Order: sequence, then C-alpha cells, then structure tokens
Amino acid sequence: MRHLVRSLPILPAILSLLTACGGSSSDMPAVSPQPQRGDLIESPPQKLASYSAADFAPLLGASETDKLLLQLAYTPKCAIDVHQLKYRTVDPAGNLIPVSGALMIPNGTDPSCQGPRPILLYAHGTSNDSTFNIADLPNNGEGLLVAAVFAAQGYIVVAPNYAGYDSSTLGYHPYLNGDQQSKDMIDALTAARSALPTSTAANTTDSGKLFVTGYSEGGYVAMATHRAMQAAGMTVTASGPMSGPYALSAFGDAIFEGEVSSHAPVNMVLLLSSYQHAYGNIYNHPTDAVEAKYATGIDALLPSMTPVSQLESAGKLPHDALFDSTPPDPAFAAMTPATTPATLAPVFAKGFGIDHLVTNSFRLAYLQDAQAHPDGGFPTVTDGLPPASPGNALRQALKTNDQRNWTPTAPMLLCAGDSDPTVLYLNTQLMQSYWTSASAVTILDIDSGSTSGDPYATLKTAFTAAKDAVRLAAVTGGASDGGDSAVLDAYHVGLVSPFCLSAVKSFFDTK
Repeated sequence: MRHLVRSLPILPAILSLLTACGGSSSDMPAVSPQPQRGDLIESPPQKLASYSAADFAPLLGASETDKLLLQLAYTPKCAIDVHQLKYRTVDPAGNLIPVSGALMIPNGTDPSCQGPRPILLYAHGTSNDSTFNIADLPNNGEGLLVAAVFAAQGYIVVAPNYAGYDSSTLGYHPYLNGDQQSKDMIDALTAARSALPTSTAANTTDSGKLFVTGYSEGGYVAMATHRAMQAAGMTVTASGPMSGPYALSAFGDAIFEGEVSSHAPVNMVLLLSSYQHAYGNIYNHPTDAVEAKYATGIDALLPSMTPVSQLESAGKLPHDALFDSTPPDPAFAAMTPATTPATLAPVFAKGFGIDHLVTNSFRLAYLQDAQAHPDGGFPTVTDGLPPASPGNALRQALKTNDQRNWTPTAPMLLCAGDSDPTVLYLNTQLMQSYWTSASAVTILDIDSGSTSGDPYATLKTAFTAAKDAVRLAAVTGGASDGGDSAVLDAYHVGLVSPFCLSAVKSFFDTK
C-alpha cells in the first residue's frame, strides 16, 4: 500500500552542496512528521465513481429492501461522487494500522446539494466478507442504501469499512469493541474532513453539523462513537443508533440462557476472536470455548473471503446450533432452549443441536457466573445495570463494552423493531430504561401501534404493510405457517433497516 509522506519542499541543489561542505546543521531538512491517527494515506482520496441523480433509478429496485426504499419516496436529487478513503487508525493494542472507507460527496445545481453541507458518519452492519467495501457502489447494497437516503439528499457521507475489512492489514475484526471501533469512526471523520473540499465538488463544504448513525453492529458502533465524541468534547449534532446490541452484558446473558439469536454461530466466532485478541483471557486454547472440530484457526476464521455457506459445507462452522441440545447441567434444562417469548421460540430452538459450536463446559462456566453475579437487566430487571463484578472473562469483556454507562446530551433517536430475532429488542428496552430521565433520547419501536400525533405513524403503517406483503408472498409460495418464518427471516435486514433509516433521516432533517 502506498503511503503519503509529508515533507518540506526540496532544498535547492546549491544549499545541499553547501551543507555537504560543512554548512550549519540548521540548514538540514526538517524531519517529516510521524504518521498519526486520522492521516490520509492517499491524498486526495481516489474517486471511484460519479452518479447523477438519474443514475440511481436503475440501481434501486432490484432487492426487496430497495423496493421498500422506493415506497418511502426517496427520489434522489443530488449527483454524488464516491471516493475511497484510505487512512490510519489504531488496533485495540494502540498500533497504527491502515484502513479504508467511503466518502460520498453530493453536488449539483439544487441548493441543498452544494455549499456548506452536514456530514453523516455511518457505521455499517456485520459482514462476514473480509473484502467488504461500502464504497463499492452499486455492488454494496448497504452503501447504495445510505447513498440514496443521505448523499443523494445533500449529506456528505463518511463510512468506514472497519479494521479487518477491505484493504485493512489487521488479521481479524475488533467486533463490538467500543473503544477501537469508535476510534476508527473518529479517524475516518478526521481523514474525510482533511480531504474536503475536493476538486470535483469544490462548492461542497463541511457545514460543521455532524450526525452519527448505523445499523445492527453499526448501531452499537454509532452509540459508542457518540459517547466517545461527547467525552472528548467534540460536537455531535444528533445521533440515530438503530437495532444495535448496546446492552451487551444482558444480551450475552440472554443468549447463554437460551434466547439464542439468529446467526449466532458466526456472531459468536467474531465475538470470541475480537475479545481474545483484545484481552487475551477469553480462553487458554480455542478448545476451551469451542468444540475441537471447529477449534483450528477459529480465531482468524471470520471475516473471510470464503462465504459462510462454504465454511459450513466444509465443516468449519455449524449452520445454526450454537449450544448443545443437552444442557450442561440439569438445572439449566429449562433454558436449553428458552421457550418465551413464544414468537421467537422457533428461532431460539435452532440455536441448539448435536452439531454445535460452543462447548458445554464453556457455557456452564458462563451460566454459573451469571447466577452468582446477575446482570441488573436480565433475566430480572433490578437496577438495569451490568453486573458489578463478573468473574467470567467473557462476561467481563461484555461489561467493558456495554453502553449502559453514559448519557447523551445531544439529541438521539433509538430505532428498532420489537420482534427482532437477530438483535433482541431487550437492548433498546434496557437503554430506554437506563435513560428514563434523559430528555435528549427518543425511542422508536417501528413495529408498534401509532398514537395520536405520532410523527412516525406513516412509517409504522408502511412497516405493517411490508410485513403483510412478506407473509402473503410466503403463503403464495406454499408456506404452511402463515408466513411467520418468512417475516422473521426478513425482519432484521429486509424489513426494519430501511424504515429505521428513513426515521433517522427525518429526525436529522429537523436538527
């Protein structure tokens, strides 16, 4: 990777000759500055593509998510230039590493497409693909969605790929590591601001307004970033974390106590790898945590250039089962699996089987610690806080990265759906409870009924219609469960994401 070297202008040849003949040491060139966090590695950042407002019409509409987006009437009005950001951030050990991301710049004749524009700092959801590049439009669906909703509406978009993806040299991803990931976001912002304005959009500048949002893992990252910026005295105009695992300690307890969420094996591999690299004490050997057949190379398995389906076929990952269908102790039979709430019981049941990822001994040690040092938000709500002094190493790491330890002063919209099988809604509920007296925080359950004067009534109605359409399509295709499974399969990414993103956009537009 080519690095940009900052240096003073080259001294004239005659001065070099004088110096070689005994000139003063003060005539020597100054030493180049040491690389820093947030430095651009390529300046200016490479422009990958330009899209006119009309270009978005054929790009959108291919997927169900895109169709929902079109229903929300996001007609692009700005042309955008998409640049590949290459910059420096730090890994969990504090070492400088190269990473990448996207810089999307609106331009055009519409007044909202040029001049001082707000910046949207976006954190993407979990990807198992190590080549993930959110700047690769139109091949990256999430990047396209953000471009259409924000960049094509006049926001400058800054979106890191995270350490461990695309051109990053880190051999793993610091998944749900709030300290590292918030630094990555802040460094992407620093790099992007140093690149503005660009030669191709010279009239588009930073207005000073900063909005932070993200979905799923990105919802967690967005919240951690808002917290870090507030602690550093940086200005955040507003934030909109969406469907994120904020209450990590309680969420981890819920999973180990039988409420196994969708895609649990791949998420657990990412989590164990992240925290083992960061803290070094999650296990002494991978077989302490995962079954021997999966242990070899597990700490570097994901993200990968190999699709998860192929990893499963090759026997490197189980398809669904996180835990053994035999409880680690008879006392935990009732939670192997959990059976409530009934709507999610089928999801929880898939998380158990003979061919499972996590060893029973690892699960037992976790459960025993959860009994001795319970989380204040699960399974019983007491003080709503993470456990005071967990003894289990994984629970300690989850507590370290739990977001129930600060209160935002800038406006925040928390959006999610209450039947989410991937990131359980208890995360949003516990943040809502923790921030009961925080007037800056607004909670939106996109899957709830409307009340009088509800500013999100139209979105909620449209969300219900979208669920009904998924059900109808499933029943028409022969589904025997009334389409319930199809709705659960589409819920987290295909259904909630575009509607929450639309709600966040409306929220930001008023700030």
